[in-house]
Amino acid sequence: RDMKLQEIKEKTIDELKELILESKKELFTLKMGHNKLKQLENTASISNKKREIARMKTVLRQKELNV
Repeated sequence: RDMKLQEIKEKTIDELKELILESKKELFTLKMGHNKLKQLENTASISNKKREIARMKTVLRQKELNV
């Protein structure tokens, strides 16, 4: 499920780092599944996951700079 920006902003720095790792693993799994089967039920899920990771990285960086 996609996280809303507000949900991401409420996380701590450590939670964000953990979420980013988990999301990268999910993205990898999506990509590998797509390559193997040459199809994916929802091809937009790869793009959505990339955007979610980018949002998390942005909020993480903002939090790191404000500390």
